[in-house]
Amino acid sequence: MTSKLKPTLGTIHLWGIAVGLVISGEYFGWSYGWGVAGTMGFLVTTALIALMYTCFIFSFTELTTALPHAGGPFAYSRRAFGETGGLIAGMATLIEFVFAPPAIAMAIGAYLNVQYPGLNPKYAAVGAYLIFMTLNILGVRLAAMFELVVTVLAVIELLVFMGVVAPGFSLSNFTAHGWAGSESFGLPAVSGIFAAIPFAIWFFLAIEGAAMAAEEARDPKRTIPKAYIAGILTLVVLAIGVMLLAGGAGDWRRLSDINDPLPQAMKMIVGEHSNWMHMLVWIGLFGLVASFHGIILGYSRQFFALSRAGYLPAGLAKLSRFQTPHRAIIAGGVIGIAAIFSDGWINLQGMTLTAAMITMAVFGAIVMYLMSMLSLFRLRRSAPDLARSFRAPGYPVVPGIALLLALVCLVAMLWFNPVIGGLFALLMAAGYGYFLLTKAQRASAPRDAMLVGE
Repeated sequence: MTSKLKPTLGTIHLWGIAVGLVISGEYFGWSYGWGVAGTMGFLVTTALIALMYTCFIFSFTELTTALPHAGGPFAYSRRAFGETGGLIAGMATLIEFVFAPPAIAMAIGAYLNVQYPGLNPKYAAVGAYLIFMTLNILGVRLAAMFELVVTVLAVIELLVFMGVVAPGFSLSNFTAHGWAGSESFGLPAVSGIFAAIPFAIWFFLAIEGAAMAAEEARDPKRTIPKAYIAGILTLVVLAIGVMLLAGGAGDWRRLSDINDPLPQAMKMIVGEHSNWMHMLVWIGLFGLVASFHGIILGYSRQFFALSRAGYLPAGLAKLSRFQTPHRAIIAGGVIGIAAIFSDGWINLQGMTLTAAMITMAVFGAIVMYLMSMLSLFRLRRSAPDLARSFRAPGYPVVPGIALLLALVCLVAMLWFNPVIGGLFALLMAAGYGYFLLTKAQRASAPRDAMLVGE
């Protein structure tokens, strides 16, 4: 049993992880943005969020290559702002990556229930947890190869969807009632643009999780920039393409409150009995699986890094004989399975538990983005000699844009989601309480030169 991860991943594996973590967001969740902003309003929201993520990734890559650490944002903030800074980023990242998987698992369960009506969606979701937790425990290279395969299949499927529906695309369908149900831009459209922020973030949420595989990357200073830049470009193209073509397939309002917008959009063009339709319904599951499997990898590395540094019980940092943090994988799974069985009796702001967990994950992500960009600015001043094989282009403007847009997102999220925002704050406060009680635990943790700059 050791606490050192083994570097085995190349550029293509990291690209598969970066895109796979996110790609379920192209399949479901985003279309709820149409319900509050309309197609045109949501297009504005998505363009702003795509700009934020592009600027963020080009800036975040500097941190990932300079500090290739399993803690990702936790490590950058710990180095930049000390122990308390590390706690804020680490807790926010953990909330993001622990709350996203049960939402995706429940979508997998609902998807399988459509195909097999006798199958209980909750049991299917738990089965997904058990299968992919086991796959992650058996070795990171095996897990990464599986992630790459399902990600490639999911990307191909999205391209097939766009190719099949493109001949039926109508711009008038896309623009009809496009400003929050109105034909013209007005104050309701402005409100809708901001209210739709979490659904646009769902297009890109968790791409930063590939940073948590940095310790397991071969030559991270070379492979990570290639993987991240290719990943964000892949996702921007897919997000815009899927949204435009689905919205132009027919009456988009029929797609704005459902979990399977792509099959329903294709049905408008080719009919429900087309072979293309059957292929999309079955292979579309790969998008959900890719994100679910990849985020398990992400949360386990965050548990591992926080435990190794003394922020969580040290037992979670132990590695199995497969050199994987099996206890951390299981810990996140226990929380996720508990959340699945809470669905139906927990209701927040009138949302389903799935929607509430997505919103909670977005809160964690935004706080982590803010801490990461602040860390980039701080480390440029406090650690000018840090080896930076990749530097954020357009510094300080590009990371400044990412920071500003992330702050706008946080304010909008708090305005439209005060209850979940309060619950997020309570979770952060509980983490801080544990932090205050465990100073000796951190003092006795192994020294990590990457965290303290020694």
